[in-house]
Amino acid sequence: MATNIRQQSILERFVGGNDLIIVLGVVLIVVMMILPLPPLVLDLLLAVNISLALLVLLLTMSITESLQLSVFPSLLLIATLFRLALNVSSTRLILLHGFAGRIIEAFGNFVVGGNYVVGFVIFLILVVIQFVVITKGAERVAEVAARFTLDAMPGKQMSIDADLNAGLITDTEARRRRREIEREADFYGSMDGASKFVKGDAIAGIIITVINILGGLAIGIGQQGMALAEALQRYTLLTVGDGLVSQIPALLISTATGIIITRAASDKSMGVELTEQLFSEPKVLRVAAGVLIFFAFIPGLPVLPFFLLGGATGGLAHVLQKWQLSQAQSEKQEAEKRELEETKRPENVLNYLQLDRIELEIGYGLIPLVDADQNGDLLERVTMIRRQIALEMGLVIPPVRIRDNLQLTPGAYSIKIKGVEVGQGELMLNHYLCMDSGGVVEPVPGIETREPAFGLSALWVPAARRQEAEVAGYTVVDPPSVLATHLTEIIRRHAHELVGRQEVKLLLDGLKEEYGAVVDELVPSLLTLGEIQKVLQNLLREGISIRNLVTILESLADYAPLTKDTDLLTEYVREALARQISQAYTGDQGFIPAITLDPAIEDLISEAIQHTERGTFVNLDPKDAGRLLDGIARAWEKASAVGHQAVVLCSPPNRLALRRLTERALPSLPILSYNEIATDSSVQAVGMVTWNHES
Repeated sequence: MATNIRQQSILERFVGGNDLIIVLGVVLIVVMMILPLPPLVLDLLLAVNISLALLVLLLTMSITESLQLSVFPSLLLIATLFRLALNVSSTRLILLHGFAGRIIEAFGNFVVGGNYVVGFVIFLILVVIQFVVITKGAERVAEVAARFTLDAMPGKQMSIDADLNAGLITDTEARRRRREIEREADFYGSMDGASKFVKGDAIAGIIITVINILGGLAIGIGQQGMALAEALQRYTLLTVGDGLVSQIPALLISTATGIIITRAASDKSMGVELTEQLFSEPKVLRVAAGVLIFFAFIPGLPVLPFFLLGGATGGLAHVLQKWQLSQAQSEKQEAEKRELEETKRPENVLNYLQLDRIELEIGYGLIPLVDADQNGDLLERVTMIRRQIALEMGLVIPPVRIRDNLQLTPGAYSIKIKGVEVGQGELMLNHYLCMDSGGVVEPVPGIETREPAFGLSALWVPAARRQEAEVAGYTVVDPPSVLATHLTEIIRRHAHELVGRQEVKLLLDGLKEEYGAVVDELVPSLLTLGEIQKVLQNLLREGISIRNLVTILESLADYAPLTKDTDLLTEYVREALARQISQAYTGDQGFIPAITLDPAIEDLISEAIQHTERGTFVNLDPKDAGRLLDGIARAWEKASAVGHQAVVLCSPPNRLALRRLTERALPSLPILSYNEIATDSSVQAVGMVTWNHES
């Protein structure tokens, strides 16, 4: 710890005092172009140039993102200026004294073998590589990166604002991320311009070399009386050596420029990523090894190089595969160890307390209905059910968890809501469920059962007799459709249990994009999420769709200042949805079949209504209540017998109380008030419940 602090303080003192050094260095670079340098000093500076270029290349390969070397555009300019200053100084020494230090002489003699023609060719190749390949590509990448970065800035800023508004990040983090986006845009914009320096440096290198050769020939032949061959040998070698000494660092800097521009953000250095990604697939290495060994047996090709490379590649593939297997085994053991440790933690028990909102458990015999490899389409049907409920009821159903349960019989299934079973049934695969809809002309033998969704009498008929059952007049349904129908009806009946505060918030958030005024007016100044939830639950409990959420919220906003009673608010909302409710109960004949109440019954109910903290109730004598329920049930059965899906009509003050009275005995009986009938709807009385005090 003390060593790290001491190293950090030394670094801070160095960084704090190097501003003056950088300024002086830039000034000295300019001075180098004017004042002559001794050959020894030039050797030292040429070595510094090569070392600096190598250091920059290594840095660009070690960083994980471009902004870690954000000073690179300025560094590129200084390095290019320094290299040009060295070219000027070396040119001065070559033309004046025919000697420009040991480094240039070594490159001219040892590197190219003392042959100035070979040296000049190598120099031209280096320039072409740098100018045509690396510099041109880096310039194009820098231009595109700068354009894309600037185009993406508004979207990134909006993303930061959204995270800040949602409370996902703090103000400090938002400012840091905005500053990082600005720095990124500035960096790529600067790199777009700085890449032109590298291009200009390559062009300048060619021009300086040609000038040096022509100037050397003129001085050697014209002033010093050398022969043409001697002047070419002396001055061309020195010029080519000078060009190589300059172009090698320039090539390193150009490569570093291309790397830092094309470097994608990562959490690892380039060397580590390159190794991991190139050698991550032993299968590919084995194929490459086979191809290399195949080349070794082609007549005319050298056997040893390809054979050695193929063997080395194959060996590497084998080693990598063994290493990956050991790593996978180690990770598996670590995961099992972590899982075991997690189960021992006391707070881990909380995970077992969470319940799935909707759950479908199936016996092992029904697994083919879920398995896509066995043409099971139950998952697709569940998706269609969720879409259908959203369109019909305006409710987003949570995902249905499907799992097998070995405790169930093979063909049985159980539907649970919040962990409690609300429906169950049994299916027979390779059979069809046949129901008599009233048009059966000849019975078909089968296994007697009951349709699980509605409790109708039915038969399980083998698949081979399906066509016979259809011809006989039965309604034939396959097992997946039976299960899907049952699940749909269960969701409809219990839709109000699936609306929680979180679901209400999601509905309001989705509506707020287009109807923000009504949402902002209502929540939270007039009503809380819980109060809106209770109103929506009341509607869904009686089968009223909440898809027209705008009308519901606007009605709540109108009446919420008058009362906070959610039952009364629900009645106001129902009246606002009169057209929707009327349309839902209008039969095929074009009218609403209605059962009316004797005025004496209306008066009796009105007098028995009690409003308590737990809601509105009817406090009737048990005998009177039983007589009333029997009368309603008989009238409803008579209407159903003649094909009418009738509703009970009553006065608005009595509707909720009557619903409370009948919801247990007749849960599917629709009860409407006169205010819930749209003005353009037709109503026809199909029955009347009378009241006889003597009976």
